[in-house]
Amino acid sequence: MGKASDTGGVKPMAIAGRYVSERERVLGMTDEERAFRKQWLKDQELSPNEPRKVPEMYKATFNPIRRFYRWPLDKLAEKLTPIVGEERAIGIRWKTGKILMGIAAAYYITYYFKYNRNDWMRKGGWRVIESRQNCVPGDPGYPMVSTKSKGADYDNRNFNNFKLNI
Repeated sequence: MGKASDTGGVKPMAIAGRYVSERERVLGMTDEERAFRKQWLKDQELSPNEPRKVPEMYKATFNPIRRFYRWPLDKLAEKLTPIVGEERAIGIRWKTGKILMGIAAAYYITYYFKYNRNDWMRKGGWRVIESRQNCVPGDPGYPMVSTKSKGADYDNRNFNNFKLNI
């Protein structure tokens, strides 16, 4: 199977004609071609009531689940449009959504690291290893001696600190 056609199987053609290029226009145009170009340029102007908002098009484009989770920010953009303009309201709506997703991701990551530690009782979870602080001559507490005195202290995954509640 080949790639889907961008034009639906119809050969593409330029509706502007060959005079879309300034070089072609400078070479010379007949009066008929000038009239065609003038009409084509006039046809490119939007009427005052365009672009039109068609509510049925919104419902056809977005499925009900997507319309449900977009609803709060759509209402925000709707309220902001008369105040800041349509383009800015859409930008604010987009940025607000991204900021809220970022905050939710930060909360999730914080929760996960706090309550899903990798210790000796569970197989999964992120393992967080904290490095010792540097201690050089002249620092208070020099020489800093390691708290690990035997081999079993190095990879116990918090086993030594576990207290059984019986």
